[in-house]
Amino acid sequence: MKALVFHGPGKSAWESVADPGIQEATDAIVRVDTVTICGTDLHILKGDVPEVTPGTVLGHEAVGEIVEVGSDVRTVRPGDRVLVSCITACGRCRFCREGAYGQCRADGGWILGHLINGTQAEYVRVPHADLSTHLLPGAVDSKDAVLLADIFPTAYEVGVLNGRVRPGDTVVVVGAGPVGLAAIATARLFSPEKIIAVDLAPARLDAAKRLGADAVATAGEEAEQLVSDLTDGLGADVVVEAVGVPESFEMCTRMVRPGGHVANVGVHGKPATLHLESLWIKNVTITTGLVDTHSTPTLLRMMAAGRLPAASLITHTFPLDHMEEAYDVFARAADTGALKVVLGEPQHDALTVRTP
Repeated sequence: MKALVFHGPGKSAWESVADPGIQEATDAIVRVDTVTICGTDLHILKGDVPEVTPGTVLGHEAVGEIVEVGSDVRTVRPGDRVLVSCITACGRCRFCREGAYGQCRADGGWILGHLINGTQAEYVRVPHADLSTHLLPGAVDSKDAVLLADIFPTAYEVGVLNGRVRPGDTVVVVGAGPVGLAAIATARLFSPEKIIAVDLAPARLDAAKRLGADAVATAGEEAEQLVSDLTDGLGADVVVEAVGVPESFEMCTRMVRPGGHVANVGVHGKPATLHLESLWIKNVTITTGLVDTHSTPTLLRMMAAGRLPAASLITHTFPLDHMEEAYDVFARAADTGALKVVLGEPQHDALTVRTP
């Protein structure tokens, strides 16, 4: 089969690799028909995730068809169309019993495209398939469903739920990339008073407005002043960090009110300074986390009911074998306007641009 293989920082290729096979009785083999690229994949290519070894197939999000299952798999069978979750869960260890699937201690958690071969391929082996795949209703489009593999549960769980967004809150989302936009969309479910989006790219700020942001600002002093002006100097109730760089994290801690929450979602490749000399007295709660995907069934029901604006985040679609071109477009988002790129649609053109 063909797959996108990581060969070290700055190096990857769409090339032939061995087909995956059943290794454990709880495995399933999925024929991939739709995948997407995550910002975390770009971090891997930059060398920010040293656990990923050369030769690993990248990717942790997919929709496809079950073609083979191990003898202990009970919830899916060949022919089923499924969502492959970014998180693998055994369902039996202490953390899985608590719904903290991201911390699974039975060779689970974030392993696809990280510790084992991932989804950016024609076929993928999915360990612990009973909890790590989700049956898709026919009404849900594969291109939209693939966004439930990672970005929507990540934004909802690590940003909105960890941040404890409540009705009437002022919510600031720093970083209007795909996860930040999903945080805006899911924060609206809790009826905040206002949502403020912060980003450097005008196109992303426009997308934030379409998804429900009440005000937008570019990063830096402008954003901090806007938050201060809109909260009478108090600061935001919840600030979601969705970038993953020291400057944005530190800005978030300056924009939160006393007693507020900073929910860090961004994947950080460098240390950030925690200014306890000014934060200790403010009763601020700072949360971090890897997504658990416990919310995926709920989000899937919402998508089937037309309550999640997933399609508006997809800006580019490619055939699966145009993986390298798709990576180039996604990596140059400032020039291309890319939010989410989706691969796998049968088409003859190298590129289709979907207007949000």
